[in-house]
Parts: sequence; C-alpha cells; structure tokens
Amino acid sequence: MEPTKASSAAQPPPTLIVDDTDASAQPPPNQLAHKASLLSSPGSCFLSPSSAMSADGDVGETAPEPAAPNPFNFQTQVISTSPVKSNIGQRRGHRYKHSSISTQHQIFQEPPQRPPPVLPASLPIPTLAEAWKSMHRDQRTRLYWSLCHLAVAVFIFFRSEGSLAAMALSHLVFFDAGSAALCVAVEVLGNFEVWRRSSIRHPFGLERVEVLVGFALSVFLLFGGFDLVSHNLKHFLESLGDHEAHHEHAHDHVSAGSIDLVAAVAIVSTLVSAYGLRNHARIAKVMRVSYLAALPSVLSNPFHFLTLFFSALIALLPLLSISLYTWLDRLICAVISIAMFGLGMRVAIAQGLMLLMSYGGSNGDSGVTSVLREIELESAISRVEEAQFWQVHYGLCMANLKVSVSKGCDEMSLGKLRNRISSLIQNRLGEGYGTGGSIRWEVTLQTNTDAGS
Repeated sequence: MEPTKASSAAQPPPTLIVDDTDASAQPPPNQLAHKASLLSSPGSCFLSPSSAMSADGDVGETAPEPAAPNPFNFQTQVISTSPVKSNIGQRRGHRYKHSSISTQHQIFQEPPQRPPPVLPASLPIPTLAEAWKSMHRDQRTRLYWSLCHLAVAVFIFFRSEGSLAAMALSHLVFFDAGSAALCVAVEVLGNFEVWRRSSIRHPFGLERVEVLVGFALSVFLLFGGFDLVSHNLKHFLESLGDHEAHHEHAHDHVSAGSIDLVAAVAIVSTLVSAYGLRNHARIAKVMRVSYLAALPSVLSNPFHFLTLFFSALIALLPLLSISLYTWLDRLICAVISIAMFGLGMRVAIAQGLMLLMSYGGSNGDSGVTSVLREIELESAISRVEEAQFWQVHYGLCMANLKVSVSKGCDEMSLGKLRNRISSLIQNRLGEGYGTGGSIRWEVTLQTNTDAGS
C-alpha cells in the first residue's frame, strides 16, 4: 500500500474540467446516474485522467473514459443595444376609450372643444399724445375752430351786460361750441380700432361714449334753461314796486355798435359751424322737429334756427324805445329759456333711452307694434313669444326675437324667414335717431317648434 500513498502524495491538486460537448448528445442512463451522484456529494469533483482510479480501487493505468456531455443546455441569446422604448405616459385603454362600445357605456360625455374666441379681450385706448399724432389736417382745423367758437361764446357772455337776450344768446352759442368739440373728439377717436371694433370689455366699442357726452350736453341745456328763467324772473320782480334793486342794471339803450357786434359774431360763428363743421350732424335726428323739416338744412336744425333768428332780432333792439326794448328783451330771454328747456328734455330722453338699452325711435312704440303685427302675419309663424328692440348708439340698433314656427319648416324655410324679418325691421325702423341716414339693424331670431301645430 505504500506505493499507493506515495503516488497519492505526489499527485497534483484536482482541477475542475468543464466539458464543451454538445448538450444535445444524450449519454446513457447509467452514466447520468453516476455523474449525478458525484455532483450530489459535497467532496466530489472531476479529476484529471492521471489521478483516475480503476474500477477495482487500485491506482494504476486507467483507460480513458469518453468525455461527459455538458448537463446544462444553455443557448446563446443576442441582446440588442438599441434604446428601450418606455411606456410611461401612455394611457391604458386609450383605444378602448374611443371605440364604439366605450361610447355607448359612457355616462358623462366630454364637452366639445370650443373654437378660439373671435373677439379680443380688450383693445388699447389711445392717449392724448397718440390722439394728437393721429389727427389729420382737417381734424386739426376743426379743433382750432371749436376753440375759437368757445372764445366767441365767452365774448358774447361778457358783452351781454344790460341785455338778458344777449346773455340767453351766449347760452345757445355755448351749446354750439360744445357740439363742435364733441364732433371733433368723435372724429379723432374714429381713427382708432377701439372706437368701432367690439371687444369683450367693450362689446359695442367706444361709440356709446358719444351718447354719454351728448346726455351731459342735454343736462347743460336743462340747467341753462333754468338759469335763464331765474335771471328773467329776478329782473321782473325787481321792476315791481318802489324798492331799489340790490344790483344796478342798466336797462337804458345799449349801444347799437355793441349789440350789432354781438349779433354779427353769433351769426358768423353759427354759419361756420353749420356749413364748415356740421357740428350737429351727430345728433341731428335727436333734435329733429317736424315743422322745421321743410326748411333748408341749416334752418332745419332747431338750435341753428334759434341762434340765427334771435341774433337778427337782437340786432334790432337798439332801434326800439326804452319800454319796448325792456319788454322785448325779457320776452326773447324767456323764449330762449323755454326752447332750451324743451330741446334739452327731448335730447335727454332720447339719449337716456339709449343708455338704458331701450328704443325710442322716430315712431316709438307705434312703429314697433306695427312691425310685430306684420311679423305675426307670416304663415310660418304661429306667435311671437318675446321681442326686444333697443338702440345701442347713433348708428346701431338691436332686435332680439323669439318666435314659434310650425313643424313643417325646414332649414331653407327658416333662412328665408330670417331674411324677410330682417328686411322688414330695417325698412320700417331704419329711420330712428341716427346720424344723418338710416340706422343699421342687427336682428337675432330664435325659433321654437310649436307643439300644438
């Protein structure tokens, strides 16, 4: 046994042999069982052929055994190096959501996407510097003349001492100068987009500002009329009795040169404003008087007529006697005050209706009633449920109608019905309180099918 020990002591350390044979070659069952027992034992390992033992346990020359096949059947796999696509952010069931089955079972439908708003939120309002730069030569001329017209009114007011009629005439010229300034401001603001274009902040542009300023001028007429009445009444009461007046008033003959100068200045300024500026063209329809419509264009305006007529009458006052002069002077002042009060009330009512979004055109309620009666006579309309007529500003009116139609009306019939109603309203009510010409009407028609028909 010693040779055995010597050979065992001199043998090299065991080495692990990995077999590269094909795993598809199946070994006999007895060899597989033997290898499985070797692998299951903790101290077992594959030894080199030099240290292999014989079948009877003696150390010696061993016959080479066939190479054991690899018990692992691993297969080579190729791994791609392309970037990995992530599914993060994808909605599960996206295709199912838009399928016809999903649409049938949805309780809350998503609202349709609204188109972008056509109207801007707001438009820039011009400053004084921008307005000055945008003015044309004609507009600058009108502005300079409105300042001169205001200076004429101040001149007449300070030269009216001793004449109530001349003071009343200065009130008329003041209103004329204010109308000229308003006309210039409207033309300058018309150079900008914010004046006519609608926005969310100003649905009808800034044209309603003109109505507001015109309402302020009508209030000036009312207060001017009250002021003239108070002055005339005070002078009348002072002339009664034997007491002395608190203020000395010169009721003697006023110099003919002073009165003639006042009358001439008033006539010239009125004619320049009427022919050159047309300062009352913006509110001519509001102040229209039926019995003056047959007169020429200048005299058809009641304020131009009053200014020219009383200026010519005041120029004749110095030719009268003192007593007749005094009574005629008071009478002219009273007539001018009544005219200012009446016209101021008329303008205030007309423009107040515009500010309150109502309609008070030339025919008023009678015109609207006749239009509604003709609309109800349409064969396709069974009844008119709601009707609203109102004027936005001097150039635009609105009509909102809600009618019931019969069941047999199709889209083509409804389109023709809308056109007929729009034409009817435009033709019958187009002569409202406008700015020299017909007013543009915007008609909105809402139809409901009559269940009883």
